[in-house]
Amino acid sequence: MAKPRNKLVDWLQYLGLRVFAMFVHMFGWEANHRTARWIAGAVWWGGRRWGKLARFERRATAHLRRSFPDWPEERIERVAKASLRSFLYVAVEVLFTTRLITPSTWRRYVVLENQAENVRLMLERKTPLVYVTGHFGNWEVVGYTMAALGFANAAVARPLDNALVSDYVYGIRQKRGLTILDKKGVTMRADDILDGNGSLSFIADQDAGRKGCFVDFFGRKASTYKSIALLAMRHNAPVLVGYGRRLGERYRFAIGVRRIIRPAEWEGRDDPMTWLTQEYTAALEEVIREAPEQYLWTHRRWKHRPKGEPPAPDGIA
Repeated sequence: MAKPRNKLVDWLQYLGLRVFAMFVHMFGWEANHRTARWIAGAVWWGGRRWGKLARFERRATAHLRRSFPDWPEERIERVAKASLRSFLYVAVEVLFTTRLITPSTWRRYVVLENQAENVRLMLERKTPLVYVTGHFGNWEVVGYTMAALGFANAAVARPLDNALVSDYVYGIRQKRGLTILDKKGVTMRADDILDGNGSLSFIADQDAGRKGCFVDFFGRKASTYKSIALLAMRHNAPVLVGYGRRLGERYRFAIGVRRIIRPAEWEGRDDPMTWLTQEYTAALEEVIREAPEQYLWTHRRWKHRPKGEPPAPDGIA
């Protein structure tokens, strides 16, 4: 049973967010990015001195050290710090994306890559589509941009613990027609969308617990949700691996599709669910390797280990 929330604290958090959003909207993206860089530097500095912040630094550097064992420590620290900066960019970008990404202005901020087949599939609507991406670049701008261009899409997400903050953030994300589905009890709605040859999107690099499907990700097993592959298989839906890579230290993105996995590729395999899960996870890894500083390395991607495997030596996976 969930612990009852303090309504006063929830309201204070909500009001704090609205005040912060007000200041964000008072300035352009350049000023907001400078603020995000300053905050990232302060958090990184604080991580060297205070225990609660230090765990984020330790987790990011530990994940990078295991993922890139040949890297020198200087590069690991530099990429970990840039990863934190990238995440804070996302936090402020969510608030002003609505006024920048519109049907008439999106070309100023977005470059489309490898989208021809994706656009054809969306326009024809002859088959349902399952999209997956990861905590890379600005994952929020991907679905928002496609919705702004008129391509209806539904994204599966877990609501924030603070309902007031969650409703506000969801409202921002849904302004251009993107539908957000609550992760809990989503199966029936997901089936309805795919039955109607609709599109469904997932952030597919989240730890799925001890009962997840363990596949290789940066050289070690990572628990991954089975539901994505099972939905695609049940509806015979192609799986498209997408990304929203930031182009430099600015509000400009390359939104593209790295891999399209078609039903014919998993048909007849001994374990199609595991094969499909591994295939899209490998494609996400390829994307991340091209710009590792844009991945959220503080994310607990390797939290749970396969049965019989000991926990990570430092206990922060």
